[in-house]
Amino acid sequence: MKSQPPFTMCLRVKFYPPDPAALKEEITRYLVFLQLKRDLYHGRLLCKTSDAATLAAYILQAEIGDYDPGKHPEGYSSKFQFFPKHSEKLERRIAEIHKTELMGQTPETSELNFLQKAQMLETYGVDPHPCKDVSGNPAFLAFTPFGFVVLQGNKRVHFLKWNEVTKLKFEGKTFHIYANQKEDKKIILTYFAPTPEACKHLWKCGVENQAFYKLEKSSQVRTVSSSNLFFKGSRFRYSGRVAKEVMEQSAKIKREPPAIHRAGLVPSRSCPSITHGPRLSSVPRTRRRAVHISIMEGLESLRDSAHSTPVRSVSHGDSFIPRSRSQAAEAGDSSAVIADETYSPSDSVLPTPVAEHSLELAVSRQINGAPCSIEEEKESEAGTPMGVEPGELGADSRAAGSLQAAALSEAEQVNKFVLSVLRLLLVTIGLLFVLLLLLIVLTESDLDVAFLRDIRQTPEFEQFHYEYFCPLRRWFACKLRWVGGLLINK
Repeated sequence: MKSQPPFTMCLRVKFYPPDPAALKEEITRYLVFLQLKRDLYHGRLLCKTSDAATLAAYILQAEIGDYDPGKHPEGYSSKFQFFPKHSEKLERRIAEIHKTELMGQTPETSELNFLQKAQMLETYGVDPHPCKDVSGNPAFLAFTPFGFVVLQGNKRVHFLKWNEVTKLKFEGKTFHIYANQKEDKKIILTYFAPTPEACKHLWKCGVENQAFYKLEKSSQVRTVSSSNLFFKGSRFRYSGRVAKEVMEQSAKIKREPPAIHRAGLVPSRSCPSITHGPRLSSVPRTRRRAVHISIMEGLESLRDSAHSTPVRSVSHGDSFIPRSRSQAAEAGDSSAVIADETYSPSDSVLPTPVAEHSLELAVSRQINGAPCSIEEEKESEAGTPMGVEPGELGADSRAAGSLQAAALSEAEQVNKFVLSVLRLLLVTIGLLFVLLLLLIVLTESDLDVAFLRDIRQTPEFEQFHYEYFCPLRRWFACKLRWVGGLLINK
């Protein structure tokens, strides 16, 4: 832990349930609701304007209850921040739905309706990994409960169901997806991650998600290699229960339902509501410069980053058509519009780790203008001399950081080259040793082959046979007889 106490631990859902309504306990559904509410706020869960208004109205109903003219004056919905940014028209629509359509709904019912609505979206359960395609265009690769998704611009350009994906492979920064679709159609998708570490993390996430959602039992999980060669590549094995086993275990739970402390109704330090604190604008604010940060301030600062992409979107026409996920999966690889704007979730919630060296990652974030984490803020502030503005050190620190990152990159390349040469040398020596043993066995056998007869007639072979091989064979035979005698006597 690089930061100072009090520590802020932030947990998130790793495997989204294919059907949240099938979860037995209400507290589990509530935790998934909190995660999806956060995904909506960070721009991960994109949807069209009408769906966005409905989702926000469900959140409002779950947190503040029925509309009360005495408690909720005109424009009350503008005090809540549901998305990175939204318009006044959307705020009015949220308030209209909350006033007229959701009266009498309990928090449990509103949360369940929210989950059922969110489950139908194309970006449900998406954990975006930034990459580039073969043409250099930016894209986001994601693994969902239903398969592998590629989001590019405002479209879903690829969707592969888990039973169609045959292999996930990576080499350096290059990530490959092999799949078999209908009519024996084989496809290979290739994308490039920012760093080799990010590519390896992407590969591991893919292996985990495919094993979790595709397999029937955890006993079917196998160790997966990133390469076809036995001496090269990474090996990884998912450990844990698979989705089907988790749902079966959930159905067998026999305990009193745990108490739920909802953030909007009963303040909770562990599950803060998005209603806490003033509304955030889409313009980056000056970061807090306090060394000792409270738990609530820490959670608030995680969402205190620059958001430039609206969540408002249009998807699948002007009207929402309810459909099951099985029907959605039949759409296959067809392209689908998911938003008006380019899909670009908050940088602060992208998958980690993306690099082994935090310095290189911090430098790249500063150059790209991306927000840093709380710990990186504190370290950077601790390293800033008193009386000197951060802007005065900006150019020098970026230049020094770039040089250090370049030096680290060169050292990594040299180390990788040396390791690859050593690996090749060891494999070559091992193969030669195996071939030598095989040749000795063949020459000492009774095989009557022309080239073996020629070898047996050479003086060198006769010398080796009588001076080394025969004494060694007699020694092994003596030892075997001795061991056999001991076993018989026992």
